[in-house]
Amino acid sequence: MDSTQTAMRSESGTPFTSVPIEITVSVGRARPLVRELLQLAEGSVLSLDKQLDDPVELYVGEKLIGIGVLEVVEGDGQGQLAVRLTEVVDLQSPS
Repeated sequence: MDSTQTAMRSESGTPFTSVPIEITVSVGRARPLVRELLQLAEGSVLSLDKQLDDPVELYVGEKLIGIGVLEVVEGDGQGQLAVRLTEVVDLQSPS
């Protein structure tokens, strides 16, 4: 290992810390009947089991990692949807 690699490893502890992961934000669930699902078309609306101000859940794969609330972040003239964390799940405890 050269000195650059050694320095990078000592700063981050492992090369995996710079690998991006995907976080899924669950805003709610819809439970239509099959006949309702078959009637869906462009413009159809599915009602979710949550209200606009309800907390959302953050997942990495199937693992719940946190709870948050939706916010709009201003920038470049358009609002971008974001999540403000209100709770971080203890990932050290077995589930």
